[in-house]
Amino acid sequence: MPCESTVMSQIISKSTVFPASKSTLPDLKLSVSDLPMLSCHYIQKGNLFLRPPLSIPELIYLLQEGLSTVLTHFPPLAGRLITDANGYVYITCNDAGAQFVHAEATHITVSDIICPIHVPDCVKGFFAFDGMVSYNGHFNPLLSVQVTELCDGVFIGFSVNHAVADGTSLWNFINMFSEVCRGVKNISKPPSFTRESVLISSEVLSVLPGGPKVTFDEYAPLTERIFSFSRESILKLKDAVNNRKILNCSVNGEINAVEVMGKLSNDPIKLADEKMLIGDWLRNVAVGKTEPEPEISSFQSLCALLWRAVTRARKFPNFKTTTFRMAVNCRHRLEPKLETLYFGNAIQSVPTYATTEDVLSHDLRWCAEQLNKNVLSHDDTMVRRFVQNWERDPRCFPLGNFDGAMLTMGSSPRFPMFDNDFGWGKPVAVRSGRANKFDGKISAFPGRAGGGSVDLEVVLCPETMVELELDPEFMQYVS
Repeated sequence: MPCESTVMSQIISKSTVFPASKSTLPDLKLSVSDLPMLSCHYIQKGNLFLRPPLSIPELIYLLQEGLSTVLTHFPPLAGRLITDANGYVYITCNDAGAQFVHAEATHITVSDIICPIHVPDCVKGFFAFDGMVSYNGHFNPLLSVQVTELCDGVFIGFSVNHAVADGTSLWNFINMFSEVCRGVKNISKPPSFTRESVLISSEVLSVLPGGPKVTFDEYAPLTERIFSFSRESILKLKDAVNNRKILNCSVNGEINAVEVMGKLSNDPIKLADEKMLIGDWLRNVAVGKTEPEPEISSFQSLCALLWRAVTRARKFPNFKTTTFRMAVNCRHRLEPKLETLYFGNAIQSVPTYATTEDVLSHDLRWCAEQLNKNVLSHDDTMVRRFVQNWERDPRCFPLGNFDGAMLTMGSSPRFPMFDNDFGWGKPVAVRSGRANKFDGKISAFPGRAGGGSVDLEVVLCPETMVELELDPEFMQYVS
């Protein structure tokens, strides 16, 4: 295929884009959620578009001018990292500028990117700062925007320092960038740069000379695929995980004498919408409960499905402990809450452990419940406990799959990845570069169709991917 060409993209030009007006922000201290990311690669995320009705010079001018304007609202992305004499790391909003790259790959079509079963290697050429560790933001721009011309489209790739921004911050920036390019004078969602929270610590992260390194094998062979799940498929999965069926058999707003597995109750149950989650109710009646079991979300159901399938594919012995890590947003979990548009990292990685035997011998509901319990329990107390644990042992985040039995879920299907209209229409796909990828790294994207559809970007060693693609429980839900 053309996309597999060894010539992935050709750089036409590189330039520095400066904010349209000078920053008035003071230096921003890195938090206990920012500092661990200094050993991670820059985040690489981007959108694929059909070719805009503009000439390439007009397109480049539009995006460079828009970037200059939006940087005035996001001064940290035009700054650099600095470390003071005491070892504290800051973002200095010094208007040093962001990088802008114009590249060409006109031998590649939109269908070359979105049609193959596995994500083609050419996508890696759509991003700058490949392999760059975030600590190097001391000496390099904290943001690069690469615009790559394709045969019938254009790809806009964003590389942002992971010690400066998480997914929430990045996608808000991209959304506001697109607003500015459409001619919006006052952006709708300005970020918050407050540094008054428990996440700001007096502890110092010690860094070895030369800076931290990534904690996984960057050159291990991997296979990457986007698995798409339609809204209907996800609802089907969620219903299966929650063990429920919908009954539409009410009379005057009541269900009488429900008989399933025998007549368990003759008491009428009032239903406001003439529907009933009969599975949950019957289980509760059987064990004498009056309150329903906790609802398992669509996303937790999807994570449980993947956890089981990948564990099966890896063919571990029963006693092997598996780990499913989920990145959780702490903005709304803290008391007092952080601003929804707090700019920086406000994420913590929550692990759930279970033996191979437990994962595979129990049903999807059990696996989903383990994830559900951990997510629900990650409240203000738990966020502060994570902070205290880090302060006792300040270190970079050990990203990777160290025992071969880990899955790490990042990103979110709630991020507004398809809300980026730069003036010629919304994107047709979301893709990421090679940054921070290892066996077991999963990223969740919203599906292009919207309505609750989800895409999972799954990265596995080749032999595990082959087994996953043959797994009937998993593949029955793939669209």
